[in-house]
Amino acid sequence: MRYGYARVSTTAQDLKLQIQALQAEGCEIIYKEKFTGTKTDRTEFNKVLEELQEGDTLVVTKLDRFARSAIEGIQTVRALFARGVKVHILNMGLVENSPTGRLIFNILSSFAEFERDMIVERTQEGKALAKQRDDFREGRPRKHSNKQVLHALELLKTHTYKEVEAMTGIKKRTLINRKNELKSKQL
Repeated sequence: MRYGYARVSTTAQDLKLQIQALQAEGCEIIYKEKFTGTKTDRTEFNKVLEELQEGDTLVVTKLDRFARSAIEGIQTVRALFARGVKVHILNMGLVENSPTGRLIFNILSSFAEFERDMIVERTQEGKALAKQRDDFREGRPRKHSNKQVLHALELLKTHTYKEVEAMTGIKKRTLINRKNELKSKQL
């Protein structure tokens, strides 16, 4: 039997292309997960690993969907080979249980881990650079500009929070938070 495993890192990402590719490869059962690959406990991945039996094939679209690190990938492939399970990574091909097949898999796993590490490093460098700016703020960008908030805070002098929220669309909690931020900056 051919089992598929599809994973994306965030809930905002879409599994559709991976699922279509796995279906085109003849996967009868596809395990799907929206979960970061950096976490160790991937529930659906663990389920598919438990389900696989001798003669089955595990199909994934890319190596980075399969393992978080070269070591984990190598260990997982070895464990599957020991159980008589084949591994097919669509952008690599069928990983064969032969010295050459294992060598190629090990090399490609190392490159995949290197690529992931480089992405993390570049992200950290970009974040460190952004933190040097005066206007840097950790987290999600603000919905309302300073000008909009200052206007809403000015309206609060003659209107209630509910009225200001209706006029500006800025929620009471946001106004209170931003008002407190301004007070703390003035101190």
